[in-house]
Amino acid sequence: MLTLFTSAFLLGLVFNAAPGAVFAETVRQGARGGFRPALAVQIGSLTGDALWAILGLLGVGLVLKLRWLHWPIGVAGAVYLVWLAADSWRQASREFSLDGSAGSPRALRAGVMLSVTNPQNLAYWAAVGSAMGAVGVSDPTPADYTTFFAGFMVASVVWAFFCAWAVGALFQRLGHQWARLTYRLCAVAFLALALGSVRELVLEWRKPVDAVPPGIHGAP
Repeated sequence: MLTLFTSAFLLGLVFNAAPGAVFAETVRQGARGGFRPALAVQIGSLTGDALWAILGLLGVGLVLKLRWLHWPIGVAGAVYLVWLAADSWRQASREFSLDGSAGSPRALRAGVMLSVTNPQNLAYWAAVGSAMGAVGVSDPTPADYTTFFAGFMVASVVWAFFCAWAVGALFQRLGHQWARLTYRLCAVAFLALALGSVRELVLEWRKPVDAVPPGIHGAP
């Protein structure tokens, strides 16, 4: 169990630390409000991560494999990323406020939306059975799934606080001009992520059916 927990913890760190939309939104919110809104984005993303994890561990891995399901989720995510890009560019020209509490609810909602509409979460939890097989768990039990979930979520919480602290500490030392520049860079990043998401959806749709990753109850 300790080996499985440790493996899940490390996988969770890699999953959360990978640059992406949630990280870009964390930086964007942290540039304006510091630690609290940055943490709100991270906590919001944990809600979406937990949702996909629970669905996967409840045995709907075969459903998560359905390729047509990736399209509405992926398109919704791409549209939201485009909206964030436009909002970031627009907000960069406005007066900045140092009140982090005012933006926390919005930051929390953004984190939830980005996580729930991330097609990579589908792929991750649809293939979690194979991940367990790689650490020697060929026939996972409910206890194994619970241990894996616990390790992943502990890593996610640790990363959420560390990332929010690092972003908040960095932008406390920078002026508003740097924050505005960060907003514009985040706008470009959001747009690039949206285009990348659409490209991945198109490429995935062109793959043969047998190229879809195995589900939780499928063969590794």
